[in-house]
Amino acid sequence: MKTLIKNVRILMEDTVITDHQVLIVDHKIQKIVPEKDSIDDYDTLIDGNNLYLSPGFIDIHNHGNTGYDTMDATPEALEHMADYHLHHGVTSFLAATMTNPNDKIVKAVHNVSTYMAGQKQDTSTLLGVYLEGPYFNFKKKGAQPGEDIRNPDIHELKQFISASNDTIRVVALAPELEGATDMIAFLKDNQIRIAIGHSDSDAETVRQAIESGVTIATHLYNGMRTFTHREPGIVGACLTNDALRAELIADGIHLQQIAIEIAIRCKSSDNIILISDAMRAAGLADGTYELGGQTGISENGYARLVDGTLAGSTLNLNKAVKNMVDLFGVGMVDAVKMASLNPAKAIGFDHLIGSISLGKTADLLLFDDHVNIMHIIKNGVLVKSSNRM
Repeated sequence: MKTLIKNVRILMEDTVITDHQVLIVDHKIQKIVPEKDSIDDYDTLIDGNNLYLSPGFIDIHNHGNTGYDTMDATPEALEHMADYHLHHGVTSFLAATMTNPNDKIVKAVHNVSTYMAGQKQDTSTLLGVYLEGPYFNFKKKGAQPGEDIRNPDIHELKQFISASNDTIRVVALAPELEGATDMIAFLKDNQIRIAIGHSDSDAETVRQAIESGVTIATHLYNGMRTFTHREPGIVGACLTNDALRAELIADGIHLQQIAIEIAIRCKSSDNIILISDAMRAAGLADGTYELGGQTGISENGYARLVDGTLAGSTLNLNKAVKNMVDLFGVGMVDAVKMASLNPAKAIGFDHLIGSISLGKTADLLLFDDHVNIMHIIKNGVLVKSSNRM
């Protein structure tokens, strides 16, 4: 199967190119050449009508949507989540867990593994697990269930890894906890990415954690010790060290505009990862929803526990990209990179996906200047989007 895409503005890693065409052969990007170079050998022609051609988005940190959650531990939940993701331009994602009892986490990660073994090729690709918890600091638990928070336990972590059939890609933890140093070393040895999250670490502890192998800051600013002029904390350490990529929830709720502008100036577009951190209320009407065994309320885009604590989001990633452009003045190239190449690099999949590059999987989007998605190309096959924001 050969598909030719013409008349598009191609969002490359660092620039936009026009008057070029893209040839897809057997699900892979084979050629990116000027339109004046004649290509006659193709089966399908897509006229992009001067839309942007973008790599598919990758949401490495999200819990659920449309009434479903990773912790439901059912294949139906993951299938519905994947379908919603695809219609919002997310062509690959990680399924995030929550702090819960051992047996529930084991069941959830095993379900991810089972689903991945038989997942369809025409929906968003589930790449693995983002283990968010249970190894957090109670002081910064946020919406994580406090009764199940515990210190790092490598024996338990090995249970999770085994149950997941080695599909855990990221483990978020608080590095100041007893046992964290040994767990960080274990994770690094096993090539599992390590994130600092829901932590009360001071800047020196973060520096040491980065030297030991931590590479991601879980939803920067949220669920962590903040910045002061005498103790810059996790925020200060992250903003001044490019070895740590920063997740951002760009929904206009979790972060004030200046906070995002500071992150952009300090981290640059190369080290910011847009995430949704969405929960099951995403894509549904306002109402009451369950989150990790707790009651959550979704209203006017806000997702909160009954005590008012922010509890994930109702964001989707194409809206996050749009917000970065419209609300925070980020250029389209950089905003897209934050939602595609950067997350791919963060979890070690950038050799396969994340940019429009020769040999990579043809997971592509066609959207307008307002990031309204018109068409989605998944594994080289054109899928019509329902254009939901």
